[in-house]
Parts: sequence; C-alpha cells; structure tokens
Amino acid sequence: QVQLVESGGGSVQHGGSLRLACRASGYTYSAYCMGWFRQAPGKEREGVAAADSDGSTNYADSVKGRFTISLNNAKYTLYLEMSSLKPEDTAMYYCAILRDCRPGGAASYWGQGTQVTVSS
Repeated sequence: QVQLVESGGGSVQHGGSLRLACRASGYTYSAYCMGWFRQAPGKEREGVAAADSDGSTNYADSVKGRFTISLNNAKYTLYLEMSSLKPEDTAMYYCAILRDCRPGGAASYWGQGTQVTVSS
C-alpha cells in the first residue's frame, strides 16, 4: 500500500522560509515523478511544482524563483524549500505521485497535507 506523509508545515512571517518534506512508502518504481499542490480556503487546488526521478523539475509561475523542489530518489522523499514567503502562499500543501509530470498533473497517490500559514 502506497502512503505519502508530509511534514514541515508551520507558521512564518512574510519573507520567511519553510522546508516541506514528503516521504513515500510502498512505492518501488525506479522511475517516477512527484509533485506539490496547494489549496487555500475557498480556492481551487493549484499545482506548485513537480520533480522527476531523472532530475528534471518544473514550477508554477507563482512560485518560480522562490520555491525549490527536490527529490531524493534513494529515500523516495520529496522536498519543497520555500523562501520569500508571502501571505498568498498560505494554504494546505499536499504531495502526490504524479502520472503526468508537471505542476498540477494527474496524480495517482496523495498525502494528507501539511498547513503553511504566512502572516503579513
């Protein structure tokens, strides 16, 4: 059974930084893609970034230059380094294993989410 567990969310002030992590278990493919999504209250879910096990990464325009996604293939662990955080980054952040390797691509498995709150 595939499970994704996120960690690292929290509350920071405008301009601060946070690092999210997502560990996948029960998934044994050597070639795969994982990504981060976020959903703010009253808004649609938004794809944030995607990382392929071949090393390629892609970002939504809203986070380019501020967020960095990385994937530790050996540990099946996905990270999201977030810097220069803005109040509009406040959302529940979810990781996923993607079938379509792009921000917002179709996902096969989801984590339970971790809350990020940025205060002004």
